[in-house]
Amino acid sequence: MAFDEQLFLALNFDGGALCDRIMLALSGVAMWLPLYALILWLVRRRAGWRGTLLFLLLMAAAVGLADMVAGIFKHNGPLGGLLPGLEPRWRPMFTPSLEGLDIAPDSLRVLRRLSPEALAAAGYSGDWAVHVPAEAVSGRFGTVSAPAATSVTLAVLACTTIRRRWFTLLMVLCTAAICYSRIYLAKHFPMDLVWGALLGAALGLGAHALYRRLKTGEGEATDR
Repeated sequence: MAFDEQLFLALNFDGGALCDRIMLALSGVAMWLPLYALILWLVRRRAGWRGTLLFLLLMAAAVGLADMVAGIFKHNGPLGGLLPGLEPRWRPMFTPSLEGLDIAPDSLRVLRRLSPEALAAAGYSGDWAVHVPAEAVSGRFGTVSAPAATSVTLAVLACTTIRRRWFTLLMVLCTAAICYSRIYLAKHFPMDLVWGALLGAALGLGAHALYRRLKTGEGEATDR
């Protein structure tokens, strides 16, 4: 078994119903709306309304691009057809080898959606090695992690723009929480998240460089 898979199994566990709900919330969008509002407020204080609008446009473009590029490796989204010969990596929840099963990933997808009674009728105990909350069963492929790519893109762009230590620490903690929730929910292996984070860091830095360049150009035009 690869180290990446061993690390995943060490980090994935059954924390009970309450922990499941927390991780599902961390992996969603609604919980982070106050953070997004805080980011825009801090940018508004630092750069004014014009700077905030520019930041918002670049943020949307960078995050959207991160999601589309991540989709290339999973054959989904607008750019999903760019690498037709690439074999995507299945999500941990659909990786039969982790369960010691010699079946196809699609067959495991079917089993994951069955009730305990239906599983027993099919001859499976339901005593899984990988913990997967029922609400988390979705999708097919995990590499590259789009949540890691988009959250890191936003974090890098926001931190390099706002430049406050406490805010940088907050963003690091929030991004780490999002990424770990994906492991807990068995949606990604650790390396899926690493590749997504690297993609997000590159796009976040690129978006910030463009933001600074456009802001500088705007200031020079105002001075004329």
